[in-house]
Amino acid sequence: MLVVEDLRVEVGRKEILKGIDLTIGDGEKHVLFGPNGSGKSTLLMTIMGFPRYKIIQGRIEFNGVDITEMAMNERVRLGIGLAYQHPPSIKGVTLEDIIKICSRKERIGEEERILLEKLKMPTDFLKRDVNSGFSGGEIKRSEILQLLLLKPKLAMMDEPDSGVDVENIEIVGNAINELLRGRSGLIITHLGYILKYVDVDFGHVMMNGRIACSGDPHKLLSSIISEGYSRCASCLR
Repeated sequence: MLVVEDLRVEVGRKEILKGIDLTIGDGEKHVLFGPNGSGKSTLLMTIMGFPRYKIIQGRIEFNGVDITEMAMNERVRLGIGLAYQHPPSIKGVTLEDIIKICSRKERIGEEERILLEKLKMPTDFLKRDVNSGFSGGEIKRSEILQLLLLKPKLAMMDEPDSGVDVENIEIVGNAINELLRGRSGLIITHLGYILKYVDVDFGHVMMNGRIACSGDPHKLLSSIISEGYSRCASCLR
């Protein structure tokens, strides 16, 4: 589904990714750990096609198509979706508007109402501007709702467990499991809380713009919790 080969990326003339190799098979769920500033979000933004992330070497292939030079909207049409860590508020665009856009429907139907109920988003949210005045948990639930409606082939999520309380993380985790059923996924997590609720197949640790190690996600998380990222740093050396 996704092949990243020897990917080197600059942001503002500073090299952030320094030779990333990553392969995600059809239906596989991967999680990416790493300390702040290691390049995790840069990888997702580059895969998504944000212009400020300049590829200076390597290639990205999605579902058999080379997307290295492809525009962001074309990547979305191919089936790549992203839930942001810090999405902006969108004044003048209501949650109802964005639901209709994502579901490609003129009105909200039974499928959309069921998802709203599952994500504990009351109908009064529909008339609110997207993310405007939303709590951290409400923003995360709104992001996952949009991905559920878009039905991407590859769903990427940037720290869906950050800034979320215990009650919301369970709701978000259950929704992510539903989203990834039969789909490929790439999840960034700093603390790993989301793994209590989301089933993943493979784990990777990113350090200083490179993949330091890969393996069983729960064993990697256990090592990170007990020893920090020091062992992963030694792997890079």
